[in-house]
Amino acid sequence: MKTPVRVVLGAFAAGASLLALTACGGSTEAGAQADSGKTVSITHAQGTTEVPVNPETVYTFDLGVLDSMTALGLEADGVPETKYPESLAKYNDASVAKIGSMKEPDFEAISNGNPDLIIITGRTATSYEELSKIAPTVDLSVDIKKPLDSFKEQAGKLGQIFDVDSKVAEKLAAIDTKIADTRAKSANAGKGLIIMTSGGELTAYGAGSRFGLIHDVLGVATVADIKSEGSHGESISFEFLKTNNPDTLYVVDRDSAMGTSGDAAKAVLDNELVASTNAAKNNKIVNLDSNAWYMVGYGLNNTEKMIDEVAAGL
Repeated sequence: MKTPVRVVLGAFAAGASLLALTACGGSTEAGAQADSGKTVSITHAQGTTEVPVNPETVYTFDLGVLDSMTALGLEADGVPETKYPESLAKYNDASVAKIGSMKEPDFEAISNGNPDLIIITGRTATSYEELSKIAPTVDLSVDIKKPLDSFKEQAGKLGQIFDVDSKVAEKLAAIDTKIADTRAKSANAGKGLIIMTSGGELTAYGAGSRFGLIHDVLGVATVADIKSEGSHGESISFEFLKTNNPDTLYVVDRDSAMGTSGDAAKAVLDNELVASTNAAKNNKIVNLDSNAWYMVGYGLNNTEKMIDEVAAGL
């Protein structure tokens, strides 16, 4: 069994074939010891970086990457200062080094830690050049315009870096199976709408958005053309919900994810306009795990969880 790698972590279309993914990896399963002196060239969102295979000390800024590393039996030395979900709860412990916030790296702490590799994604993408001066840095952001393909590429690069290609392939094969099963259910499940509640306001997300997995990968038909892009959705009213009348309503409670409220979405959606929708009448309001969807996102464990939630609501 592979010895856990010490890692420090900071801030965050149907898919490509597994054959293509495994072909991109240049390494094979290793024994317990790191490959001293061996490197691999990783092409990422901001360039190509030569990184050590099985780096001893790694810093990164994405909870999805941390989730994937957990799935692969890897551990982190340090993480950003944030509220960690139950699946990553051990990183809430004060004994685990903190290296800044989700968006703002603590450059002094990172430099003092002398990392062998830094992994970043969208939330800290603008810090790439500064971090690269400290240690080899790779930007493994998932492209939401092609989420599954991009996620598989990210996972494949982690497989190369940590010499766990076959473990990555096994996890992705399980995800592919869940996707196929869910798409079979969604084909006849009517039209869906994804909303996020925050401070009493509603924001809708469609295909090609941060929550686009539901439409782009799992095949749930969209009830309306939503003007959402990247992390930003389209502000909507309760009248919008009544007019478009989704068969299934997927809800992300941002207040819950941020720890400002336990169940704000339930109160926000408790009104006659929401109650008039097919989703409410047929008990198809699906309250998604806000930590999984808003905080963690694409990871080898978390993606399975997100798919299971959508499948259960169909």
